[in-house]
Amino acid sequence: MSGGLFALLDDIAVLAKAAAASIDDVGAAAGRASAKAAGVIVDDTAVTPRYVQGLDPKRELPIIKKIAIGSLRNKLLFILPAALLLSQFLPWALTPLLMIGGTYLCFEGAEKIWEKVSHHPEGHADELHEGAQVADEKDIVSGAVRTDFILSAEIMVISLNEVASEPLLSRAIILVVVALAITALVYGVVALIVKMDDVGLNLAARGNGVASRLGRGMVAAMPKVLTTLSTVGIAAMIWVGGHILLLGLHDLSEMLGWHVLALPYEWVHHAEEAVHGATGALGGILGWVTNTIGSAILGLIVGAIVVAVLHLLPQRARVAAEAH
Repeated sequence: MSGGLFALLDDIAVLAKAAAASIDDVGAAAGRASAKAAGVIVDDTAVTPRYVQGLDPKRELPIIKKIAIGSLRNKLLFILPAALLLSQFLPWALTPLLMIGGTYLCFEGAEKIWEKVSHHPEGHADELHEGAQVADEKDIVSGAVRTDFILSAEIMVISLNEVASEPLLSRAIILVVVALAITALVYGVVALIVKMDDVGLNLAARGNGVASRLGRGMVAAMPKVLTTLSTVGIAAMIWVGGHILLLGLHDLSEMLGWHVLALPYEWVHHAEEAVHGATGALGGILGWVTNTIGSAILGLIVGAIVVAVLHLLPQRARVAAEAH
């Protein structure tokens, strides 16, 4: 009797270890998948605070909560099932989809650079507040959720591609973990950013002590934080988008047998290996920097081409038509 009990306990211990290992594997895979989507995450974090600028401070957090719920709904109810079905029945379609998304990221990054250079207004959030007119909250939330859908789709497809070799159930669990974690991270950071100036003002009102100086510093730092976050987001989009295109071209060359498609990947890969081998202890870091620069160059070229096609060429056509 006792022998059977010990055997049962031993079996339970083995199952518990297997379950713990499985949880660890899911956590590690979710971490890798989330890291691959870093560029989109930074952009999502940089974009969202604009939607609540100019609103009653009491409404900022409730609106961010509504946007976060809409973002989670996008990921879990629409994007996740579609992505899993594609990965199960049309796995070859993931590479073209990733490349389309990568091209979109390059376009978004290049477009934001073009907007800064040409002094055009940036994005839908600015349109909603144009002329100091604050839009209805429902319009703000729906606009933010529509923008988030594209970014969320990119996050989920990039994450899925990272764990495509996992069984279907594991993929589903990993993507749910990624969706929950990234949504909590992005909108938690957004909430901290938009309330930083309020916290700073409260601290600044306490007198002339350390708290007051800290509060004034927080208020003064807010514009710089948003500007830095926006710049990092632009750079990350161009780099991540270019890297997705590099890998996608390599995969397509193997699928289609067209070696010419793999040339950009091979150029960057050979440059990375050369730097890695020539720089000793710093080889790993400098090799990564080389790969990042190569990816960013490709991303900027592709993004600039798309911006030219969608913005500059139609604008020149309109000017020519008006001249005639």
